[in-house]
Amino acid sequence: MNTATKIICLIFLYVSASFAGAASSKIGILVFDGFLTSDVTAPIEVFGAAIKKSGFSSYKVVVVSATKNKTVLSEEGLRLIADKTIYDDLKLAVLLVPSAYNMDGFLSDRNLIEFIKKQGESASWMASNCSGAFLLGKAGILDEKKATTWAGGEKGLAKSYPKINVQYDQNVVIDDKVITSNGGPVSYQAAFELLARLSSKKFAKEISESIQFNRLERAFKP
Repeated sequence: MNTATKIICLIFLYVSASFAGAASSKIGILVFDGFLTSDVTAPIEVFGAAIKKSGFSSYKVVVVSATKNKTVLSEEGLRLIADKTIYDDLKLAVLLVPSAYNMDGFLSDRNLIEFIKKQGESASWMASNCSGAFLLGKAGILDEKKATTWAGGEKGLAKSYPKINVQYDQNVVIDDKVITSNGGPVSYQAAFELLARLSSKKFAKEISESIQFNRLERAFKP
């Protein structure tokens, strides 16, 4: 093999590796029957807008069902068809966990908890909205970390998982590559906080302006 051929091969390997890395940069958003709609749709809108930009195009949003059934129904009646399930071979760069009014069945689902644990071992970021923090707590992701949950649910989170340093009266809490939020409309704020850390504050602001979220922020300023 001559020098020119070797160089071409090396370039090919480099490009192939680059594409492989890009393909693995998946932002997984967990869904299950009864999920609270905005916990899921807010990050889908934010990251869906971001991946259309060249600076963030290496990422892909993947909706992941917590059961083998890919069709799920939100608490408010929104029907979604997930891209994958927790039983598929997935390695996510980010996993975001939403909430439901009744989390008991999900907290006792061993397969779901094991999936969250496994992703937590390799993901760059883990996140939850609202009572999704209880699932991260069950999986041990929040041990010795600051975290929050739905406004009013902080005492319950602290009682259930004493190793968590529960924060009160805070919309979004960030600690060591884990983001937790109150959920609901705050899910947008949490999504932008995460986007800023995956890219930059400037880029997150650009996306905020592109979906006109910044206008909503201005509307509530005194």
